[in-house]
Amino acid sequence: MKRKISLLFLAGGFFFITVAGIQIYSSKKIQSETLEKATQLVKAEQPVSFEKVPPSQNEDVIGILNLQPLAEQFPIVAGTTDEDLEKGVGHYDGTAFPNEKDQIVLSGHRDTVFKRLGELKLGDELTVEMPYGTFTYVIEKTFIVEADDRTVIKSTAPNEVLTLTTCYPFNFVGDAPQRYIVNAKRKP
Repeated sequence: MKRKISLLFLAGGFFFITVAGIQIYSSKKIQSETLEKATQLVKAEQPVSFEKVPPSQNEDVIGILNLQPLAEQFPIVAGTTDEDLEKGVGHYDGTAFPNEKDQIVLSGHRDTVFKRLGELKLGDELTVEMPYGTFTYVIEKTFIVEADDRTVIKSTAPNEVLTLTTCYPFNFVGDAPQRYIVNAKRKP
């Protein structure tokens, strides 16, 4: 009887590991395809004489986030629904775009795109590539807030601040109770 129970637990564990592996593979494949689309978007020749050109609301892919210190880059997509975040880093609707001199909020899952976010340090540089230019930001502050704390999303005008958000703790199983926040100021 104990042997059958042990085999049942082993089979159950194998099943869950297999399902998790399939989900990780699927997520990486979707992000890779979205990054290719984002790369094509930002590499397309665009006029450079304008101040800003926010992406169309109809576009799902709008740019690329480069985390140089981690040697990682991710596609930026419009929106922060679960479906959006499967594709990459989500731009929080209602916040600014690069070159609008206000707060830009990008969110990502802690177990996919932002799993190494906690490795970034003060002074590290991040870049956002858009069809209308590349913008560099320097990390000035990292902190943790409760999951329902929306005070981190606010106007920073006339200063342009890139805010990255993800669930915290990074290794938490289930709905994490907190959020990890990175604030980076636009480099002149």
